[in-house]
Amino acid sequence: MTSRRELLIAGALIGAMPALAERPAYSGPNVIIVRFGGGVRRRETIDPAHTYAPYLSKSLIQRGTLFSNMEVSEIKDVTATSHSQGTLYLLTGRYDVYKDIEGKFLSERFEPAAPTLFEYLRKAYDVPTHECLIVNGEDRKNEEYFTFSNHDLYGVDYRCHTLSLARFKRYLFTQQVNEGKLTERELLNTRKALTELKLLDYRNTEPLGQGERLDAFWRNWRTHYGDSGLVNARGDSLLTQLAVRALDSLTPKLMMINYQDPDYVHWGNPSHYTRGISIIDRGLEALIDAVQISPIYRDNTIFVIVPDCGRDSNRFQRIPFQHHFNSRSAHEIWALLVGPGIPRGKAFNHRVDQTDVTTTIGALMGMATSEAEGRVLL
Repeated sequence: MTSRRELLIAGALIGAMPALAERPAYSGPNVIIVRFGGGVRRRETIDPAHTYAPYLSKSLIQRGTLFSNMEVSEIKDVTATSHSQGTLYLLTGRYDVYKDIEGKFLSERFEPAAPTLFEYLRKAYDVPTHECLIVNGEDRKNEEYFTFSNHDLYGVDYRCHTLSLARFKRYLFTQQVNEGKLTERELLNTRKALTELKLLDYRNTEPLGQGERLDAFWRNWRTHYGDSGLVNARGDSLLTQLAVRALDSLTPKLMMINYQDPDYVHWGNPSHYTRGISIIDRGLEALIDAVQISPIYRDNTIFVIVPDCGRDSNRFQRIPFQHHFNSRSAHEIWALLVGPGIPRGKAFNHRVDQTDVTTTIGALMGMATSEAEGRVLL
């Protein structure tokens, strides 16, 4: 029996999507969403006395508007303090219950029922797929596929693209197989690795491909960094490299960067958490600098910086800042908006909600976010 998802993809392949020319061109601000991810507390990020993010807390905050009392709402049956769910709450503006598509324990192959910001933008305006991007980390591969919803009026036709190490490997291994330069053993191993990568695609998007612009992006990436994987950065530093290059060659109108390094604290070393925050902080500075030197992005780009979730404050644990105990501080996050039209040096301490971010981005970009539940912050 053909699934609904397969029917949607088949429709896209035969040209079911309305001509982009029917939509108006987008002329609003570019928006870069920085998921200050892996879950972070306010204390180590926006508190100047205890921060491991000095650029964020002592410089960037002065250039924008800070909402220091944002929370992830506590709702029955909704997983509030986790990464994949928090990302989808930001993308859809809703607190929905998410379950693995096959009900597998500890698996997070989610499919949003409400439209994502990318879908809202591409349905409202003539924006090609490569100008809507998720930049994703190598250790949360399921989030590669948060690119579209199952909503009847949106869906795969209005998806975004993904930049990640997994996507590059998929491109690289395909090229290596086709080039015919591998030994028999190398060919066998490469084909096996390629098959494993394809199996990650739980939403069946492989037939759609990534298009000429993304193929060119990966071709240039390979030319610059080679095949070994030993030249390009890893972890969240890699995400910064990918995002900066995307700004130069793909010119996205809407891009979400899913930083994640603070979550490495689960390995048992508290410094993994604090170092991860510092890496994101340096990435933020590099992104701001890249925007400032670009005639395309300078004076026309808004940064929306927000954590996916908070972390616990448990003084009786060797590592006090986990995020699976549903404590109050795990619900406590913040949001910073920086860019043209955003008041500088403003800080608000009234309670606001994580879903307000989605509705606010919709307002800034001039598109209705009809399924989102939040309020406009500005």
